[in-house]
Amino acid sequence: MPEKNLNFDEIIARKGTDCLKYDFASRRGMPEDVLPFWVADMDFKTSSYVEDALIERVKHGIFGYSEVGEPYFKAIANWMKIHHNWEIKREWLVKTPGVVYALAMAIKAFTNEGDSVLIQQPVYYPFSEVIEDNKRKIVSNDLVLGEDNKYYIDFVDFEGKIIQNKVKLFLLCSPHNPVGRVWTKEELIKIGDICLKHGVLVVSDEIHNDFDYEKRHIVFSSLKKEFEENSIVCTSPSKTFNLASMLISNIFIPDRKKRHLFRKQIDASGMSQLSVLGLVATQTAYEKGEEWYDAMISYVKENISFAKEYIKKNMPNVKMIDIEGTYLLWLDFRETGIDVDELDRRIIYDAKLWLDSGKIFGKSGEGFQRINVACPRCLLEEALKRLKQIL
Repeated sequence: MPEKNLNFDEIIARKGTDCLKYDFASRRGMPEDVLPFWVADMDFKTSSYVEDALIERVKHGIFGYSEVGEPYFKAIANWMKIHHNWEIKREWLVKTPGVVYALAMAIKAFTNEGDSVLIQQPVYYPFSEVIEDNKRKIVSNDLVLGEDNKYYIDFVDFEGKIIQNKVKLFLLCSPHNPVGRVWTKEELIKIGDICLKHGVLVVSDEIHNDFDYEKRHIVFSSLKKEFEENSIVCTSPSKTFNLASMLISNIFIPDRKKRHLFRKQIDASGMSQLSVLGLVATQTAYEKGEEWYDAMISYVKENISFAKEYIKKNMPNVKMIDIEGTYLLWLDFRETGIDVDELDRRIIYDAKLWLDSGKIFGKSGEGFQRINVACPRCLLEEALKRLKQIL
C-alpha cells in the first residue's frame, strides 16, 4: 500500500485529545485560547505505515510484557547506516522511555551529588533540570552568536570551565536545540579531544539527528575509536516520526563497563520493559517510513524558508538565527527594545501565542523566543502575523 499521510497542509484537530500542546494551556498558566508553538512535537499525522501497524497490533488485544528481537535492531541499524553512515552493534543498544530519562540516568551513573556537569546554553531546558534535580552543579560554556548569524563554541572557555570546575560529564546537544547548529567534524573533534584530555564523559543528545538540512550531521562517537569508548549517544524516532508519546529512545553505549553502569542505574529506577506499541511504531517507522520522512523534511524546510522571508519583510527588528538542524526557529527580539518580560506578556496575552521564552534556556537566551514550525503552513502564517501585530 502507498503512503497515505502526505498532506501536511491538513489541519488535524488536536483539541480534546489530551494533547499537551493544546489541552493544558490554563493548567500551565496560559490563556485557554492561545495558539501553541512551544513543545517540540509536530502537528502532522505520522506515517500511515506506522498507523496501520499500530492498529494491527491493537487488534491482537493482549498487551503483556513485550520485548523485541533482531528485526528491531536491524531496522535501526539500517536507518543509521543509510542516513548517518554509522554502523552500530547489537550489544551497544539500551532502550529507555525517553532521551531526557537517559540523560538523568547517565548523570546518576557517572557523577556524584555536588559534581559539575557541563552544558552549552542557551540549550534545551531539561538539561538544566535533570542536573539540578539530581543535586549536581550546572556549568555552562555559553555559545557565542557570531556576526554571520550562527552560534559557535568558545573552546578556550570550554576547556577552562572543565578544569576550573572539575567537570566529569558533558551533555552535548547535536544538532543543537534551540540555536539550530549542526556541529562540524572539526568542532566535534575539538570537543572530543578536550573531553578525553580531562577525563570527561560525553553524553550526546542526537534526538534531532534526522533534521539536518545541509546533510552533514555526524554521530559524535563515529569520529574516533577513543570517542566511541568515551561516549553515550542518545537517539529516538520521536522527533523524526512524531512519536513522542510512545516513550521510546535508543541509547548506544559501546564501552561495556559504561553500559553496565548505565543499565544498573536503570534497574535501580525500577524501569524494565517498554510499551509494545512504542516498539512496534519504532521498528515500522525505520523500516517503512522513508517516503513520509522525505516529504515531511521537504515541507518543514519550506516552512523555514517561508518564515525567514516573512520575518525579513515584516519584522525588521527581529532576527531569525540561521538554522541548520531541528524544526525549531530561534528568534532574536533584542533589537526591538522591548523588555524581556513585556515581550512575553505581549506574545501570550496580546498575540495569544504560546512560544518558548528564551529565558528558560538560560541567561544567554533572554530576549529570544523559540517557535516550532512543524505545522501546516497556514498555522505558521497566522502565528507570524500575530507576532507582527504586537511589534
